[in-house]
Amino acid sequence: MIKKVAIQGIKGSFHHIVSQQYFGNEVTVNEFLSFDQAVESAITGESDAVIMALENSIAGSILPNYALIDVNNLHITGEHYLDIQHHLMALPDQKITGIQEVYSHPMALLQCKQFFKLHPHIKLIEDKDTAEVAQRIQKKKLRNIAAIASKLASELFELEILAHSIQSIKHNETRFVIVKPCKKELPNNQLSKASLKFELDHKRGSLAAILNVMSDCKLNLTKIQSLPKIETPWKYAFFVDVTFDAVENFNKASSILTIMAENFKILGTYKNARQ
Repeated sequence: MIKKVAIQGIKGSFHHIVSQQYFGNEVTVNEFLSFDQAVESAITGESDAVIMALENSIAGSILPNYALIDVNNLHITGEHYLDIQHHLMALPDQKITGIQEVYSHPMALLQCKQFFKLHPHIKLIEDKDTAEVAQRIQKKKLRNIAAIASKLASELFELEILAHSIQSIKHNETRFVIVKPCKKELPNNQLSKASLKFELDHKRGSLAAILNVMSDCKLNLTKIQSLPKIETPWKYAFFVDVTFDAVENFNKASSILTIMAENFKILGTYKNARQ
C-alpha cells in the first residue's frame, strides 16, 4: 500500500493535483524540486512511489524522465492524464499592464507562448516549479511579478488570477506515470498497457520488423520515443507504449522481442487509463 508519494514541486503543483486524484487525500506527499531528488527518495525508501510527468499534448515528451526511469530500474505501475489549465496570477489588486516579469517552469512557459506574444512588455524567466513561484510571491509580497500555475495554487497562496487558461491550446493534457523501485504485479485481468525499452542495430528494416511483431500479436502502439545512446554514437534506444486486450498477446510479443531486440526491457505493465 502506498502511503508516501514523491512529487516534483510543492503543494499546488500539477503533480500534487495528480497525487490527490490518483491516490486520494490520505496519501502523504513528499515535495522535491527535482525529479532526481524525488526518484532518490523512492530508492532510499523515504517515499513509496514517485509521480512523474512523461509527456504533454502541446510540448511533447519530457525526455530526461524516460532516462531516469530506465537508469534507475524503476517500474511503471500506473498512469494518469490531467487536464492542464495554466492561469496567470499575482498579488491582489494588480493588472497585467503592471506585470514586469513572469516566472514559471519551462514547460509552462512553452505551453503559453502565444499569450505572451500579446504582452511583449513582460519578461519571461524560467524557474523550477509553477507552484513554488506562486508561494514565493505570497511569502515575499512580490509586486509586479506573476506566476503561471494551477487554480489550486492561487487558492493555497491567496493570489489573484489575472488571466484564466492562457495555454496556447485550450485542450492541454499531460500524461503522468506512477513509478516504484520494485515491480508490482497486478492481476492479469487488470493489465492492458505496457511500457517497453529496447535497442536496435542501425540497419534497414530493423525497427519495421519489431513493429510487425507487435502488430501480428495484436498490440496497439500508442507511443514511440527514441533516445540516443550517449556512449554509442548513432545508436538509439526506443521507448514504446503498447495497449492490448489480452495479456497472452503481450506475453507472446515479449518472448519474441526478447530474441529480436537488444537489451529488451519491460518498464512496466499496468492498466490503461484511457479505457
